[in-house]
Amino acid sequence: SVPFLIRLFPVLLTKFVFLNFLAFPFFVDLRRPELLLNNTISLYLPTEPGVTVGVWHTVPGSRGAEAQGKDHRWYEEALGDAHPVIIYLHGNGGTR
Repeated sequence: SVPFLIRLFPVLLTKFVFLNFLAFPFFVDLRRPELLLNNTISLYLPTEPGVTVGVWHTVPGSRGAEAQGKDHRWYEEALGDAHPVIIYLHGNGGTR
């Protein structure tokens, strides 16, 4: 009966393959990454009118002591220094 249901309702396949209705980890405010990860802040970048992308910025462990107690401005300036920047795109449907 499962193939028959998928044939009738193809959206079910995407729901169960990608589980985009789940937000994991549960009961965690992902807008405040500093509660989960050291030396991490959340930035919001406007990409086009009406669209804003949330980005976590984490400095390497070697700069961890330097980052303690710094504000958003320090993290933004840290993006412009000579250290490489690694971009990792990840998300699930409940938190995109």
